[in-house]
Order: sequence, then C-alpha cells, then structure tokens
Amino acid sequence: MITLFISDLHLCKERPEVIDLFIRFLETDARAAKALYILGDLFEYWIGDEAVAYPEYQPVIQAMHELADQGTQLYVMHGNRDFLMGEEFARASGCHLIQDPTIIDLYGNTTLLMHGDTLGTDDVPYLEFRKMVRSPEWQTQFLAKSVAEREQISQSYREQSKAAMADKKPEIMDANQGAVEQQMRQHKVHHLIHGHTHRPDMHNFMLDGEPAERIVLGDWYEQGSVLRCRARKWSLDALPVK
Repeated sequence: MITLFISDLHLCKERPEVIDLFIRFLETDARAAKALYILGDLFEYWIGDEAVAYPEYQPVIQAMHELADQGTQLYVMHGNRDFLMGEEFARASGCHLIQDPTIIDLYGNTTLLMHGDTLGTDDVPYLEFRKMVRSPEWQTQFLAKSVAEREQISQSYREQSKAAMADKKPEIMDANQGAVEQQMRQHKVHHLIHGHTHRPDMHNFMLDGEPAERIVLGDWYEQGSVLRCRARKWSLDALPVK
C-alpha cells in the first residue's frame, strides 16, 4: 500500500491547468493510495467556507469527496493561505482537517507533519503577520465582513505578499535548521515532512547522534511535487505540470 503527501497547490481560477492536474491526480494516483495528506495551501486563498460554492472549486471538492468515498483516507492541513478552511469545507470535500503540527506512524516511522511556515524563524515580519491573522479576534472580525470585502482584503494580502517576497533574500524565507531540529526534538521524531518553502528535497542530517530526515514538498504550479511512501521506499517525484 502507498501513502501520498502533497502541498502548496495554490489552486485558484487563474491556474485552471493546476486544477485540472489535481483532479486527474485524484482520479488516478490517489485512488490506489491508502491515504493522501495535503500539507497546506491547497488553495491560493480562502475567504471562509462560503468559498465552497465558488464555481472553480466545485469540481475539486467533488473529486475530493469521490476519492474519500472510494476508500482513500483524505487529510488536509491548513496552510498560510487557506487557514480559514472549516467544517463546511471538510464535510463538502470528505476530508479530515488535521492540526499543524501532526504526528503519524508512517510504516513504523514516527513522523512529524507540518505546513512549514513556522520553521522560517528568520522571517520575523511574516511571523508577526501570521500571529495576527491566526488570532481568534482577527478571524472573528474578518469572517463578519461581507464576501466582497473579504475577497478584496485577501487580494490585497496576496499583492503585499508578492511584493514582500521580492524584497527578501531567499534564505530568509527558507526553513531555519535550528527551528527544524527544535521541532523534531520537541516531538521526539527523526522524520519530518513539510511544504511551504517550494524547495523540494530530501535532507539527511544527524540529530543528537542519530540519522534524521527532513522531506520538503514542492509546489504544484511549477513542480507538481508528490511524496510517495511505501513500507520500504520513499520517493519524491514531480508530475508534469506544463
């Protein structure tokens, strides 16, 4: 049996080809899997569960539900773009929303799953912004606004994010190795899987005298990154995005 991990699809109406790729993936590769884990940023942004009704997302949500109905366990973690996904989305898609971080047993390996944005401890402005938007007070105020207002705010945040990323050195936006090791020690694991940085790779290092591994998932609008885990083999592959 196989377990699949993906992240950072950033689905939106501006990228219909990625939506089509994801639906094909759900209808083919994912149907043979024991479980599929989506580790954040499934969507480019999420204004709240009213987005379940968006026409561009309807085929995605239906395909997810059909996958879950046929027996594949479907798990979705919030990312930094879609952290407002809620119970209505979970019901409509047939997925289980999981916490960031989450620990699972992956074929006998205790493994830590994260989106990965909290590992970028050198990016202080982003972490301050994250703290603000993840607060219950901010979310209550945001969700009380009209759909049109939330769309406008979300679009504004997208533009601000693009501008901020253009001015930052790449290493600032990457995972900090010290933060990685701190999380792995805290959770008593030697295997970590995360996304967010869009830098797919399998990093091997020593942690307190023992071999450790950090697997980074890539995005889907350039890399089509998929981690395929079997009992004796883990491989990080790329789907043909374009």
